[in-house]
Amino acid sequence: MERDVIKINEEKCNGCGVCVTGCPEGALQVIDGKARLINDLFCDGLGACIGECPEGAIEVERREAEPYDEREVIKNIVKAGPNVIKAHLQHLQEHGQEEFVNEAIEFLKENDIEVPEYEEKPLACGCPGSAIQDLSQNEVRSDEPVILQAQLQNWPIQLQLLNPNTRFFKNADLLIAADCTPFAYPNFHQKFLKGKILIILCPKLDKFIDGYIEKLTKIFQRQDIKSITIVHMEVPCCSGIEVIVKRALEKAQKDIKIENITITMNGKIK
Repeated sequence: MERDVIKINEEKCNGCGVCVTGCPEGALQVIDGKARLINDLFCDGLGACIGECPEGAIEVERREAEPYDEREVIKNIVKAGPNVIKAHLQHLQEHGQEEFVNEAIEFLKENDIEVPEYEEKPLACGCPGSAIQDLSQNEVRSDEPVILQAQLQNWPIQLQLLNPNTRFFKNADLLIAADCTPFAYPNFHQKFLKGKILIILCPKLDKFIDGYIEKLTKIFQRQDIKSITIVHMEVPCCSGIEVIVKRALEKAQKDIKIENITITMNGKIK
């Protein structure tokens, strides 16, 4: 079947092994000094390992691969002990893979293996996007009113609602932003949005990723897009926007300049 599987760029990989601990399925090993995907069956294609790689050597690609097999994965994972089982269940739960969670739990019960308790908003998979954080220290109090001019030039802005044939895409500079970024970065309109057409999405929570790739592909094919700016949060799952955009560009056979900007949790440009 054709599905999402991670791809490792061996030229960029330095064999550090950080991604191995970032893969709750045990799909990665360091062999001969390089990270390797040892079995398609073990890779769920969710890309938790991408944010763990310091060299940017991992991406998600769509290709022919054996279907992901949760029972084979959990059978392999139980050998590593309860903490690894817990990390795996947390990872699946955080990405909304309830069917796989149920399969894993069923396997554990069938084999008289204790099912570990795990948080509904876990961190074990290396995806800190759901971590509760107190950012109140960033508050700046001032009696002086601040008046900013809105720079939004198009509506709608949600990718799911946009029509690839809409005329405002013609010769446009695109700003493709994660949903959270305008709230995290206070000067979003003036710094990023001015003069650009806005598209927003969430690569973590949205369930239409394949549809997003297809829609962006049509936009790139049908419109003369001049440039693309991607703005996303520093949490690993948010970097999936770049994967989506690059895959759409490949399908559209377009080479368009991309500027990739990361926003930290305290509202700074990383």
